[in-house]
Amino acid sequence: MTQVRNPPAVDVPTKYVGRSIDRVDGVVKTTGEAQFTAEVPYPDLAHAAMAHSTISRGRITSIDTAAASAVRGVLAVITHENAPSMKPTAAVNMINMETLAPGTTVNYLNTDEVFWNGQPVAVVVANTPYAAHEAAALVRVTYDELPSTVDFHAEAPNAAPQPSSMIMPSGADKGDAEAALAAAAVSVDLRFSTPMHHHNAIEPHATVASWDGDRLTVHDAAQAITWLQKHLAQKFSVPAEGIRVIASFVGGGFGGKGMIWPGTVLTVMAARATGRPVRMVLTREGVYRTVGARTPSVQRVALGADADGHLTSLIHTSVTQTGYVGGMPEPVTSQSRYLYAADNILLKQDVVRLDQVANTPMRAPGEAIGTYALEVAIDELAHKMRIDPIELRMRNEPKTDPLHGKKFSQRRLREAYARGAEQFGWADRTPEPGSMRDGKWLVGMGVATAYFPQLQLGANVVVRLSVDGTVVVRSGFQEMGMGGATAQAQITADALGVPYESVRVEYGDTTMPIAPMAGGSAQTASIAASLLTACEKLKKSLLGLAKKSGSSPLDGRKFEELTARDGGLYVGGVGVGGVGVGETYAEILARAGRPSIDASVGSDTKLGQLAGNLKFMSKFVLDQRRWVKASSGAQFCEVRVDSETGEVRVSRWLGVFDVGTVINAKTARSQLRGGIVMGIGMALSEETLVDPRSGRIMNPSLSEYHVPVNADIPRIDIEYLDDPDPTMPLGLRGVGEVGITGVAGAVANAVHHATGRRVRDLPITLDKLL
Repeated sequence: MTQVRNPPAVDVPTKYVGRSIDRVDGVVKTTGEAQFTAEVPYPDLAHAAMAHSTISRGRITSIDTAAASAVRGVLAVITHENAPSMKPTAAVNMINMETLAPGTTVNYLNTDEVFWNGQPVAVVVANTPYAAHEAAALVRVTYDELPSTVDFHAEAPNAAPQPSSMIMPSGADKGDAEAALAAAAVSVDLRFSTPMHHHNAIEPHATVASWDGDRLTVHDAAQAITWLQKHLAQKFSVPAEGIRVIASFVGGGFGGKGMIWPGTVLTVMAARATGRPVRMVLTREGVYRTVGARTPSVQRVALGADADGHLTSLIHTSVTQTGYVGGMPEPVTSQSRYLYAADNILLKQDVVRLDQVANTPMRAPGEAIGTYALEVAIDELAHKMRIDPIELRMRNEPKTDPLHGKKFSQRRLREAYARGAEQFGWADRTPEPGSMRDGKWLVGMGVATAYFPQLQLGANVVVRLSVDGTVVVRSGFQEMGMGGATAQAQITADALGVPYESVRVEYGDTTMPIAPMAGGSAQTASIAASLLTACEKLKKSLLGLAKKSGSSPLDGRKFEELTARDGGLYVGGVGVGGVGVGETYAEILARAGRPSIDASVGSDTKLGQLAGNLKFMSKFVLDQRRWVKASSGAQFCEVRVDSETGEVRVSRWLGVFDVGTVINAKTARSQLRGGIVMGIGMALSEETLVDPRSGRIMNPSLSEYHVPVNADIPRIDIEYLDDPDPTMPLGLRGVGEVGITGVAGAVANAVHHATGRRVRDLPITLDKLL
């Protein structure tokens, strides 16, 4: 039944997988030794800063750089009038990864056109960052301003159908959901809205670029180094093989560092124009002006049920935005395809295009805001029918995919809700809104379902085992604080039967084998699948070496008889008188006169990469047709609402998750907690304010865009079922995205239980409760 590629020949207990092991980069990060992009030193380093447009649409008629150029230390002021030429970037090709779209399609400083408020119109290069920023503020631009469309809510009625693909289907239609809704014994028909959200990673976007002829080295806070390498090769008409992108440490991304934004491209341009290494570190405001954010949304969720609470109709529609110059649609109705066994289902996703910076994926894109609307609607229906919200969910828990009847690879939501209800004390909740109180505080409890689909991509890996017993794993994936290198070291140690301390994982560099971007909760599973295969190839090669010597105790043994343990290959378990029949890897290599041995998965050639991607896509398509794979969970929230001021405080949280095998208990809990914290911010405070007249972001800083701080977050308890998914490598599924899903819905439902008020427009601020 298992779909794990080349599973271990002998089933042995894991020694490291599942343990709470400290991150391999924990010490260097906590002591300040870790070198992030903005700290990479270069001799003769120059610094760059951008000047931004103040209109949303138009053309530059004149640009005065005299005052900027006069600032002491300024080396160059680059505008559309003197910028080196660049090539426009082609559209995305997800098959061969040769042509990849930037964050936007604008050819920065190669045009006098302005496409959004905040678009870079000049770059200043100076000897110090202070001089660069001072000079950038002195650039004076006049425009021929053109009419623009920037008000999302005004334009939402004009939205058009969102394009559909296998990876991101835009709609579904089963039966006649509208007729079933009209005929339902009980129904709700609700409208929700969510605002634009910004990522606000602790590390702002930063780039260091250095040219040596046509060879380029780029240090970047990137989630996708291979995409960036290929993109820059196209923009600057140089071979990709001559570009090295390094992302040793990335201080958070959440999707915002997945695409290629103006700061990166213009830093490379500035380095080429000045002939010096250049560093650009975006201000927090610069991130808001030039990097995409989560789209706002307007959603409709309508539910119809019979007298027993069985859903006869489920309708979920959405309108989101993209920019005229790019952007990725959000799969807002994704979870609504799979969460509830409705007889009739209608899902529809529409998009409106605006003169704004292109939107971009943000943690659990689509599902984060989609679960909010769906799970509040379920709660409203339960309240209307006087059914416990958990009971209503369980009555509609599907056995197979509600739309197409596909099997779930694994689905244990019933167990998640049962465990969570017991541990959270759900039975102590009185159902009437406003019925629970502690002095002036109104107390409420709410639940919601978490859900995020599982994606697995192709990955290239090289594993080297040396005669001294050390193992090096090389794969060009990205580490943004998730603990990816730690998890892969644990997997390697178990697969080869070596001590965890002997494994070193190298990543974050395009000189290494190509790996997928850090996103979509896909990286750990994708690397693990290839890593397991490489480890099996390595062990088979070692057995072959042992047999060639003619004097090995493994001579005549079949691979299927062997267990990797104690730093070698042995027959079966530990023998009565010692370690059993077999020998260490070091003994095998020493006898063969080999300092090391390698095994790889993937190809370094373009033809090999294309063949590998096509093979993987075929497997992906077959997998999609056979299974529905997803991480899921139950979010339990308790809030306290000040009856006099409307202040909302989250006082307790429990999340119970079905995420398959947990590789590292410590880092998994950290990821899930982080997602919940982000979801609490989405529910209660986060909102990017856009001027509907000019399209200008009005709160581009952490002093005005309110993210949660320590005082806002209670103890967050995390449980997981730790049951392997039989269709995934090692049974693991992603944990990075599922944690945020359902959070805003659980908070909103708890607020309603406390106050009797429904807030359907995020964030839930005190003015909406008074």
